[in-house]
Order: sequence, then C-alpha cells, then structure tokens
Amino acid sequence: MSSFGNTRNTQQRQAPRYKVPYKTSNPALSERRFASIEWDATGECMTLEGTVNKIGLLLTLCLASALFAWSRIGMTSSGEVYGAGTMLAIGGGGGFIIALTTAFVPRWSSVTAPLYAILEGLFIGSISAIFELSYPGIATQASALTFGVFIALLVAYKTRMIRVTETFRSAVVIATLGLALVYLVSLLLRFVTNYYVPLFEGGIIGIGLSLIVVAIAAANLLLDFDFIEAVAEEGAPKYMEWYSAFGLMVTLIWLYIEVLRLLAKLRDSD
Repeated sequence: MSSFGNTRNTQQRQAPRYKVPYKTSNPALSERRFASIEWDATGECMTLEGTVNKIGLLLTLCLASALFAWSRIGMTSSGEVYGAGTMLAIGGGGGFIIALTTAFVPRWSSVTAPLYAILEGLFIGSISAIFELSYPGIATQASALTFGVFIALLVAYKTRMIRVTETFRSAVVIATLGLALVYLVSLLLRFVTNYYVPLFEGGIIGIGLSLIVVAIAAANLLLDFDFIEAVAEEGAPKYMEWYSAFGLMVTLIWLYIEVLRLLAKLRDSD
C-alpha cells in the first residue's frame, strides 16, 4: 500500500509520455529534470510503493552513517572538539559532489543515492555531535521533531487534509527562491564584512527567522510528495524511484539542520 496515495500506473508502461505541469523548488525534483528522462516504452514503471521502500532504505543508511560519525567525535579536557573536521569534509564535500552527479545523471541513482545518504549521514552526524556537546539532548529532539513533521505532513497529504494547489506551489517556490537569495547574500556579507545577518544569530529576530525557514522547508516536503505522486502516475522509468527518494532526502536533511539550529537558538534564549 502506498504512503503517498493511489497510482494508476503500476504495470508495464505502454508508451513514453510526460506531462506534469507542477512546480517544485527542489532542484532534484524539477519538471526540467523529469522532462529530460530517456523513456523506454518496454521498461518497468516507477511506483509509489517502490519509491517509499527506497526512501526507507536511504534513511536507514543515513542514520547508520550518522551514528558512526557521532561515535568518532568528542571533546578534550581543554574543551576542544576532535574528530569532526574529517567527517565534515568527507560528508559535506563528498555529498555535494554525489548530489550533483545524481542530478545530472539520474540513471546512476541506484548507486549514487545510497552513497549520498551515507555521506550526508557523516555530515549531519558530525554536526549533530558538535551541537550535542554544547546542548545535551538537542540531537534527539531535532530528530524527533523532523520525523514528526515528516509523518504528520505525509498523513495530511495522503488524507488530503492539506491540498497542494497551484497557488500553494507558487508561494512555496517563491519563498524558497527568496530564502536561497538571503542565504547567498548573508554568506557574502559574512566573508566580506564579517557581519552576521540575524538569520544566523539568536534572539527574537533570529528565532523568528528560523521558524520561517523551518516552515518553508516543511512546505517543500508537501511539494515533493505531490510531484513524486504525479510523476509516478505518468509512468516514469523504474530507476526514478531511487532518484525521487534521493530528492526527498535532500529536503529532509535540510529540514533537520534547520530544526537543529532553531532548537539551539531557543536554548540560548533561555
């Protein structure tokens, strides 16, 4: 049984076709990306059930990798964190390269998507451990909140308590693009002028901005659900199950990191 909804096309695809007029701000799940699929009319179709299974596998790999990174990071008696640098470099840098590779060559996703999950696990496991050293218990809270939001939105989407309308899609895409611009400008200001934009600071403004970012990340999950369901109904090739699962992982990891940062700001404000 599918966790997203029903799909009409679970058998062999009779003819290559593509017509999904939906918007998503996730670059891995963009219309342009799916429009570039090399169709094979005799191949097996992508299904929602298959995509859900692959999402579960990627999450398991990511969690196992994160726990490994977590176990290798600690703090010396002088208060210096050790073991994080290598994990962050391998996980962050390697994950970025694999993500680009997957985005440009979706057919490789059955190999690159699991590799991405493992590398990102090293990255978020390292970040989580660093935060945990300063804010005990924060990683567990962030994980619980992230998966809680994921499950709640999935149920709301499946039962159609929340409907992804064209207006909703457009609003989320615009908000996400605007946020990406803010991130870019903030980083430039940080490197050029050493000025911290409130988005990265604590206090009432920083917490409020983080809440907005978390809300935007969560809204992107709904767009991902909707787009994956639509493309599955169009009869995308079987390998796109891996690619779609990879795209959803990108959003989930972003949401987790933003939740982690929000909780840290809330701890600082106490």
